[in-house]
Amino acid sequence: MSPGGEAGAAAVAGVPGAARGAAPGAAPDVVCLDGVTRHYAMGETLVRALDGVSLSIAAGESVAIMGPSGSGKSTCMNLIGCLDRPTSGRVLIGGVDTAGLDDAALAALRNRTVGFVFQQFHLLPRLDLVRNVELPLVYARIAPRERKRRALEALERVGLSDRIGHLPAELSGGQRQRVAIARALVNRPAILLADEPTGALDSATGQAVLELFREINAAGTTVIVVTHDQGIGASFPRLIRLRDGLLEGS
Repeated sequence: MSPGGEAGAAAVAGVPGAARGAAPGAAPDVVCLDGVTRHYAMGETLVRALDGVSLSIAAGESVAIMGPSGSGKSTCMNLIGCLDRPTSGRVLIGGVDTAGLDDAALAALRNRTVGFVFQQFHLLPRLDLVRNVELPLVYARIAPRERKRRALEALERVGLSDRIGHLPAELSGGQRQRVAIARALVNRPAILLADEPTGALDSATGQAVLELFREINAAGTTVIVVTHDQGIGASFPRLIRLRDGLLEGS
């Protein structure tokens, strides 16, 4: 069974880790959704993006969240990433119940706990690689010398220490995604959360990025990838499937 496999089995059954208690010696849950709904209005239509989802992800797991368009996977990602709040139910990130946080505290939890990787990279074109990677540390008010040290360390970790003076436009797509991963890691988050991270890459480059995720996970970071790609989903030790706002099989 994969790391956190017992947690995965319980999650599929709809029992979140915070409710069931951890087994002795088991990794704590870094993500717990407990009876979560997220509904919103589109005109006169009520959209049930998530409709009573309970799942848990243990620290150190490597997980893919998969589903077709409209399944709720992006909503689930936004809740895990502290970018949104549930309509009902509880979302706990690193043991912290996000419902009790104001916007500033939620942003602080997000910056401290979650590193984001997006399909389109979202690098600032006029900043070199070091300054792009430093950005989360600027928001965290880290001193300039320490920011640069940690940015260089993160770029070395993703194999780009020889390109530090370059602008994003001077890099290949795979290299730009590696810069985005370095930026996501620079705050040393507990969770690396990636949204369709290989969608803008060719298959060989995409596989190289997935291998980098495996290395990051082996070093102890929880990796969560949101995807619609069956092949990518099948490559992860644990796969969570969503359809019509519900966990498949629940």
